[in-house]
Amino acid sequence: MNKVVIIGRLTKDPELKYTPGNGTAVTQITVAVERRFKKDGQQEADFIPVVIWGKAAESTAQYTEKGRLIGISGRIQTRSYEAKDGGKRYVTELVAEEVKFLEFAKKSADASYTSGEEYGASYEDMTPIDDGDIPF
Repeated sequence: MNKVVIIGRLTKDPELKYTPGNGTAVTQITVAVERRFKKDGQQEADFIPVVIWGKAAESTAQYTEKGRLIGISGRIQTRSYEAKDGGKRYVTELVAEEVKFLEFAKKSADASYTSGEEYGASYEDMTPIDDGDIPF
């Protein structure tokens, strides 16, 4: 079984790219995952490289940014390639199968969040209940 689940923060803004040929969306990010225990009172983190494909890659690039909390499940994959200097390089990365945005980015400076009252929500017409009537 090869299944990994991480929750952490993006180390930089995602950069969306498309593969040559068929144009599949892909983004490579690094997620800083805090370790469970502190060393000498200092919090330590592991920096996990993640590859996200397809629609999830497009959504990640659009709705997240550096420092935002993200949850990812997927599988560990290793690959190798030949570097420009002729040496062989090995890479171990998390290939995302599911991505959850735990904090959303505010992509535009003029984006404002409105209260529900502007959309007709009103609490005046709600009937209060007696907590004694609830069976738990």
